[in-house]
Amino acid sequence: MPTNYLLKSPMLNDTIIALATPQGVGAIAVIRLSGEEAIAVTDRFFQKADKNKTPLALQKTHTVHFGSIVATDGEIIDEVLVTLFVAPHSFTKENVVEISCHGSPFIVERIVRLFLEAGVRLAKPGEFTQRAFLNGRFDLAQAEAVADLIAADTDSARRSALHQMRGGFSKEIKKLREELINFASLIELELDFGEEDVEFADRDRLVHLVEQIMSFLERLMQSFSLGNVLKNGVPTVIAGKPNAGKSTLLNALLNEEKAIVSEIPGTTRDFIEDTLTIEGINFRFIDTAGLRQTDDRIEALGIARTREKMAQAALIIYLFDIAETSISEVEAAAKELQQMGKNYLLVGNKVDKVTSDLLHHPDIIRISAAQNIGLDELKAALLKAANARPVAVGETVVTNLRHYEALSKAHRALADVLTGLQSHVTADFVAIDIRHALRALGEITGEITTEDLLGNIFSKFCIGK
Repeated sequence: MPTNYLLKSPMLNDTIIALATPQGVGAIAVIRLSGEEAIAVTDRFFQKADKNKTPLALQKTHTVHFGSIVATDGEIIDEVLVTLFVAPHSFTKENVVEISCHGSPFIVERIVRLFLEAGVRLAKPGEFTQRAFLNGRFDLAQAEAVADLIAADTDSARRSALHQMRGGFSKEIKKLREELINFASLIELELDFGEEDVEFADRDRLVHLVEQIMSFLERLMQSFSLGNVLKNGVPTVIAGKPNAGKSTLLNALLNEEKAIVSEIPGTTRDFIEDTLTIEGINFRFIDTAGLRQTDDRIEALGIARTREKMAQAALIIYLFDIAETSISEVEAAAKELQQMGKNYLLVGNKVDKVTSDLLHHPDIIRISAAQNIGLDELKAALLKAANARPVAVGETVVTNLRHYEALSKAHRALADVLTGLQSHVTADFVAIDIRHALRALGEITGEITTEDLLGNIFSKFCIGK
């Protein structure tokens, strides 16, 4: 159970309700309740279709019951299926009821309003998952992985989130904390015998342990660049002069006519974007206005937006017509991109039409967007430039900025421990730095947390989860 969090709030003991399926018209909708009175209050409005009139409160967990939701005036609102999850055998470890009704927004509203009038409270964003965490269903890192799993739109993102939700990341963090706690307890014991000048903790073993943990934390921190790509995708701007074939390349990558293609320079005056998944990694391609000097106000605005998108991008494809561009122009473009501090690829287009010295330049990827030549090589280069790859089964990848920052704090604290041990500082200073490291690691799993932190995390969840 987390520390520094007030669990006695009545807001956490009442019964809550929310729509668990997306808003809008659908075949069915699922309305979820959680709390001590969830089953009892459902009993008030549920009329079973069969002759067995045994109240829901006396039914077994994980059972499904067919019947109708009936208003207080006797009007049948809808025929439904009611699924029971009796505490502690539920997601929140509380009594949980899921009402599957027809997916009319009007029906959903009527049913929810019926329960609200009976004293049930509308759930806040993420409150079901928050209750699951507070009731010990899983730790904070696992709870955050629930949101990541819901948002996963590639197999790699799904695999990473599922591994974290099942406790893979948490187990590694808890193991590190336990090893540190063992030494911390010995050093704390030394403080009780300060006048005796004794050492219970083997300093050489502690140095070795701290170095091992720091090395492990470094590997986790290094995985964040891949984790960020898995979670958020790679914003990739296609930039270059007019008529370089940017729109043709976007269409070729997406295999559809997304952008208008024309021989007239300056056709693209705003940006067009779409997403393509390459080996489990999402690339968000952005086709932009051609870079050139112009007196056309509208085109100039488009070029300004191109510059903005380039500044925001994680990766830039600098596309040029290989027949119309000199080596010096390409080198000047590369220098400008380097000064921007961006990852970039130099891509020469229209190789099917020319013979050029640039065809043999080692830093240039050669393609023909119109003829689908070299696109596989371009995709491979995109994955390499984005430092992206599919995630192996069971591999731990840090995808959460909060986790990365906590790992960084723990690493800095352990570096202070190492410096202190090497400088032969007294046990009390070593103990302080170890406590800082333990606190940072504890913040990841929620063993140490605050109400503000939990509120910030769970407010980002959807309502009903």
